[in-house]
Formats: sequence, C-alpha cells, structure tokens
Amino acid sequence: MTTIPRGMGGAALTAAARETFAERGYHGASIRDIAKRAGLSLSALYYWHSSKQDLLAALIEDSINDYFQTCDAALRAAGPDPTDRLTAIVRATVDYRVRRRIESNIAAREARNLEPPHAERLDHLRHAATAQWDTIVDDGVTQRIFGCQHPIDARRAIQAACNAIAQWYDPTGDVGPVELADRYVTIALRIVDHQG
Repeated sequence: MTTIPRGMGGAALTAAARETFAERGYHGASIRDIAKRAGLSLSALYYWHSSKQDLLAALIEDSINDYFQTCDAALRAAGPDPTDRLTAIVRATVDYRVRRRIESNIAAREARNLEPPHAERLDHLRHAATAQWDTIVDDGVTQRIFGCQHPIDARRAIQAACNAIAQWYDPTGDVGPVELADRYVTIALRIVDHQG
C-alpha cells in the first residue's frame, strides 16, 4: 500500500473515488477498491466518509459548489447588463465543463443513485445554479435586449449545450477552451435572439 503523507488522506480518497466512479460507475465501484486506489485502509477511509453513498454525495456536492462559485464570480465581474451576464455565465460554464469533465460526468450520470436525503439537499444546490440562468434570460427579455419568445426553453437549450461539453470535449483536440467558449457565446446569443 502506498504511504499517504500526513493530512493528505482526504485528497487521496477524493481522487481515488473520482477515478473509480468514472471508470466503473457507482454500482461497479466497491469501497475496498476506492480505499486501495487511495492507498488507505478501510478504517482510514471510514474516518473520512461513513459509506460509499456519502462519498458519492460529497463528490457531487463539491462539483456543484465549485460550478456555482465559478459562475457567481463571473457574474459579479460582469455587471448588470444581460448580454454581459449571459456571456459571462456561458464562458464560466464552458470553462468548468472543460476543466472538470470527470466530475461533471459523474454528477450527470450518478446523481440518480443518490439516496433521498442527499438527493434533496443537492437538488436545492442545482436549482440555485439554474436560477442564475433564469434571471439573466428573463432580464434580457424584459429589457428587450433578447427577442426570444420562449425564455425558459432558450435557457434550457443553452444550458444543456454547455453542460454536454463534458461528455465530448477532448483536450487534445483541435479547439481550445477559449475558442470553444467564444463559439458557445455566439450560439447562446443566437438562441436568445440578441438584439445588439
């Protein structure tokens, strides 16, 4: 078993769980496999998380919180203009989905395996992230900056397109994160029928 530096067990466990869930899915991953990959004993693993379910919930919660904070920081910097805010949240989402592809895919695929207490708590966090998008599109329509007739559908289309990046993006491919974000900003502004 690999020796983990003192104080690094939690980080090693998180990395091992992320890799194991990504490779095998929640049901295919055993707590023993995760502990072994992390270089921890089972008793050390249980010091950090009481079960595989708690470990999955912690991974998804960390992912949602990081995404929310990434978007929140981008929106604070963008100011009040809906066009600037839509641009900022699209760029932040593309950046996040590229930077944390594995976590994004685990959250999308494995959230259905969360037990009710975890699922309810994390749904609340997801709704808060979605509300950021709703406000932007609604404000743009109210101010006649966006001409789309169906703001909720427009938001869903943009958000779904951005979220799907985690499923197909290849960092060794022919488009980098900045150019990809530029493309998705253009797509988003078309979807909302930007009147600029």
